[in-house]
Amino acid sequence: MRVLVQRVQKASVEVEGKVIGAIGQGLLVLLGIHAQDSEELVDYLADRIINLRIFSDTEGKMNRSLLEVQGSILLVSQFTLYGDCLEGRRPSFTKSAKADKAKPLYEAFIEKLRQKCPVETGEFGAYMQVSLINDGPVTLLLEKEGSRLP
Repeated sequence: MRVLVQRVQKASVEVEGKVIGAIGQGLLVLLGIHAQDSEELVDYLADRIINLRIFSDTEGKMNRSLLEVQGSILLVSQFTLYGDCLEGRRPSFTKSAKADKAKPLYEAFIEKLRQKCPVETGEFGAYMQVSLINDGPVTLLLEKEGSRLP
């Protein structure tokens, strides 16, 4: 799985001109699922995201987690995170999980996060427009594939 985490002041996602998810302070999380990923990774990465100390403390240092600032998550599926652009001019997406595998993992990710914090989502497989005000900007990439856990 590849997870692109952006600290935001606010973020929203639209489908067909209608806002279907929006948050204030928190994290915009773009989730890419690899063809060999498993639910084991859901637990690991959800925990990492929720507990990342990337929010400022009173001294301006990134020392507080999403839980400590009582923030929210906007989770958006993003198969293009596994786009391979090393050859040719068109990205290849052969490493991305097919929808029948990716959707259950995406839904499991949502449920795991909701156990700890408020979560809004995009629509799996839909054409979406994502808006955000990146705070900092702070953008981090978390990645674990297959069964390679720490």
